[in-house]
Amino acid sequence: MVRTRKERKAAGDTKLAQPDRSGPNETTLLQLADERNLFEQAERREKSQRARREGAEEDEEDAPLSPVFERVMETILWSVSLAMLHFTLDVLVQHQYAMRLVWPDIVIRAVQAMIVFFLLFYVLHPHPSSPVLLPGLPLRFQPYLRQTIFLAASIASGCYLVHISTTYGYIAVMKRSPPLGCLWVWSVIELELPLAVASLACTGGFFYQGGYTIKS
Repeated sequence: MVRTRKERKAAGDTKLAQPDRSGPNETTLLQLADERNLFEQAERREKSQRARREGAEEDEEDAPLSPVFERVMETILWSVSLAMLHFTLDVLVQHQYAMRLVWPDIVIRAVQAMIVFFLLFYVLHPHPSSPVLLPGLPLRFQPYLRQTIFLAASIASGCYLVHISTTYGYIAVMKRSPPLGCLWVWSVIELELPLAVASLACTGGFFYQGGYTIKS
């Protein structure tokens, strides 16, 4: 649109002015918030919520496991460890007799051993959730009963392992030595130190008195 001469003259007569750079004359929202301590209140509220969240997380982390769950987890850990030992002994004894290793069969035997040791460990291993092994026996005698069982198991498995390793054929040794070795190791671990030493001494005495020799 073309402006007329009068309009151009009126526009030229308009005086230019600087913008107002002075501060606001009225109270701002920030000042109102500062006067009412809203920022401090919000900070305190945020700290309180953060403390509650951290406390809840610590409570979840520090919450104790149930005795039964703890017992099952411990049993799984030990049974898997003993199954790995069974796997290792199985491989070593077959390698000793220069047998071809059939890995699926070795794994299956290790899994079977893990199941058996899971049941044995769950029943025999002392745990606060199951202090009673034999009902009717006073509680103070329960640890002695467990130690007696493990002492007998360690001596029997150790001596029998020595016997079959030096007198039986290779097929019997391959089948029986891995589980016997695992049972022997576990029983000795469960024993108190004096009884463990006595168990090993009995096995050594059996080897010496029986006239056994180590086959090369």
